[in-house]
Order: sequence, then structure tokens, then C-alpha cells
Amino acid sequence: MAERLVGKPAPAFTMETVSGDGQDFGKVSLEDYRGKWLVFFFYPLDFTFVCPTEITAISDAYGDFQTLDTEVLGVSIDSVHSHKAWIAASSDIGGLGKINFPLASDITKKVASDYGVLIEEEGVALRGLFIIDPEGELKYQVVNHNDVGRSVEETLRVLQALQSGGLCPMNWKPGDKTL
Repeated sequence: MAERLVGKPAPAFTMETVSGDGQDFGKVSLEDYRGKWLVFFFYPLDFTFVCPTEITAISDAYGDFQTLDTEVLGVSIDSVHSHKAWIAASSDIGGLGKINFPLASDITKKVASDYGVLIEEEGVALRGLFIIDPEGELKYQVVNHNDVGRSVEETLRVLQALQSGGLCPMNWKPGDKTL
């Protein structure tokens, strides 16, 4: 049985990254996000079919995340060189194009394993999405089968609910009363 992560300190990580414009390589750690909210999501592989729909939708909503003092980090088991090539490739050949946040490389698969989303027999991650608060506590996780993309609107709704500080009933939306 998988270990529960929600309500505990998020597993630490340090990974290589490529910037969303594909120009710069860097490194990122969980500690870099201290003091901000973080939407941290895994996708299976670069140059696949569902992944670009999710990543571009999250990129399109990046301004909404920034308004909520939230950073975004995407990660797969691909190398930063694969991420760079995917960002640079045109969409008509399966490319991603420029995005508004970095992509990280979990080439060792340790981070996917630590977050409980690694499919060991395939060597890829499930579609796991995590919301980590400014103190580093993991507040939310959702894991989808790799055939099904996630909802940016639901991610934003849950983020706003977590930031409200109240008890939020089912289908709560910003502006609704908390319990």
C-alpha cells in the first residue's frame, strides 16, 4: 500500500530543468519554492499525445496561478535535452512550443518514486498533480491514468479553496461561504 503524502512535508527534490522558452538549463529544489504555493505535476513522456494538451492549458492559465502567488513545475523522466527539443519542435510534428514555466528532469525516477507515481514496470510516471503550501506541506494530490488529462479549472478551484483558510464544502467556488 502506498504511503500517505497529503498533510505531511512534501518529499524533497533537486532536479535539472529547462526554462519554458527552451533556452536555459538550471537546477531546482523544493526549497526554492519556500514561501510560495507550488503546483507540481508529473506527466509520462515528452513527444506524446495527451501531455501537450495539459501542459499548454496550464501554461495558458499561468497568469491565474501567479495571481494566487503560485509557481508551477512540470516533470517527467525525460532528460532536459529532450525537454528542450520538445519545446523547440513545432506543434505539427508533436512539439510543445514555448511555455510559461520550467520542465524538470527526473531521469533517475527517484522523485516520481518518492511521490508515489512511478510505474516501475514501464519506467514512467502516472499523471500526478500535487499542491504544496508555502511551508512545504503537501496539501493535495490527484493521480490519473495516463490516458486521461487533468483539469486546470479544478486545480485552480482546489488551490483557491486551500488558500481560503476555511472548510470548503463540495463544489465550493471562490466567493462561496466556507463552513
